[in-house]
Amino acid sequence: MMDLKIIEEYEQKLLSAMQAHDVAKLDQLLHDDLLFITPDGGTITKAMDLEAHRSGGMVIERIATSIEKISIISDVAVVILRMETKGSMMGQPIEGKFRYIRVWKKIDNTYQVIAGSCTTI
Repeated sequence: MMDLKIIEEYEQKLLSAMQAHDVAKLDQLLHDDLLFITPDGGTITKAMDLEAHRSGGMVIERIATSIEKISIISDVAVVILRMETKGSMMGQPIEGKFRYIRVWKKIDNTYQVIAGSCTTI
């Protein structure tokens, strides 16, 4: 059974890896078959996300998150969080407040994000 505290720790690890553009850590935290829906309705895969961090296409100037709710369902955790961010993606500015849903799954004694979505609030 998952523990709320563990998921909170993994959320912090993910945030730290994003801020540091730590591709190796992101590679560990994101499932190979990850699917993520962007605010404009596009789909991002793990490979696309890692490449954006690796190439410098993702620029994070400011990022702050707060978890609103975590639901544990067997070996899956669904996290709802708010994120305030400023930066750019492939030269396009990104700034504002967003609500995310992230799905974590326990796989081989670790936790990985398998899906997510983000909407502007």
